Amino acid sequence: MSNISRRRLLQAGAACALSGGLLSQEAWTQVAPATAPATKPKDDPYIDAVFKNGAPPMPADESFTVIVLPDTQNYAQNHPHQHHAQTEWIVGNQKDRRIAAVIHLGDLTNHNNEPQWKNSREAMNRLDGRVPYFIVPGNHDYSERGLATDRTCGLTDAYPLKKFRDLPTFGGVYDREPERMENSFHTFSANGRNFVVICLEFGPRGDVVRWANEIAAKHANREAILVTHAYTYFDETRYDWKKHGANQKWNPHSYKVAPATNHDVNDGQELWDKLVSKHENFILTLNGHVIGDGLGRVITPTPAGRDVPQVLVNFQMKPNGGDGWLRLLEFKADGTTVDAVDYSPTLDRQNVSPQNRFTMKTAAIKKV
Repeated sequence: MSNISRRRLLQAGAACALSGGLLSQEAWTQVAPATAPATKPKDDPYIDAVFKNGAPPMPADESFTVIVLPDTQNYAQNHPHQHHAQTEWIVGNQKDRRIAAVIHLGDLTNHNNEPQWKNSREAMNRLDGRVPYFIVPGNHDYSERGLATDRTCGLTDAYPLKKFRDLPTFGGVYDREPERMENSFHTFSANGRNFVVICLEFGPRGDVVRWANEIAAKHANREAILVTHAYTYFDETRYDWKKHGANQKWNPHSYKVAPATNHDVNDGQELWDKLVSKHENFILTLNGHVIGDGLGRVITPTPAGRDVPQVLVNFQMKPNGGDGWLRLLEFKADGTTVDAVDYSPTLDRQNVSPQNRFTMKTAAIKKV
């Protein structure tokens, strides 16, 4: 199966979705709201949104939830209460929603400075001892003023290894940097399923990709999720510098960190070619970073024909630094279905537009 455009799927399945059905596409289904959004001004930051008051329904029996936190940089700079509302809601709902893990997609700060790292820590620390969380750095977490001119990063100082080392979910860090947290892996289990989450730096270096391959191979019997800040773009393709160059904005290759490191940087296509496609246990990739509409999904088959969803989500363009939006992924009991929906604890609203509420299929892995 070739890469599948989210927008083409939406167009093809509009009638089915509006009637409450599911698209007949083997890898993705889209669930649309009962009514279309009203006409809105072109500059409305929620021009495509379809709101529904209140929190999403509780997960079905034997389902569990993974929470995705995209780019909190503007919260760390100007709106810390939004980030606190997110993590407070997660803790308050951990039991009832069976929240197994929280995944942060990077750009914890806007300018890689201590006041912003402090705001980030204080919000994320609410999860300590309650819900395991896994984090990656984004480009704004590197270098002076967050300009990503080199590989200096404040993540390890803010979230030191000792904070995670003894946790049952902690797997380890990049073997060439044994005291740093920019690259790490974690394991968790829920409803009889076992996962490994591989968390990689912004524009991962070649040897980091080597290490990630070793981790994926070592944990071949676990369902693998790749988390890195820049991978999928908003046009339903992967970042691909060789093919698109600067036509895809904000590719890791376009930052000064690339020439400063002899171009030792990998984008989404390179990570697909060198890592994800080489292992039949990857079920999902997650990234933030990209603005525009901040949303994107790609499906690509592995050499064995397993479809891997690759998902972008980012809300930093919304008012108040992002209006507190987070994404809930409900992993269903059938072992392959994942329902996604976006929710803001500060607004107490769901966004149920087809871009923000959908169902995806993750292929079962073959145990070895």
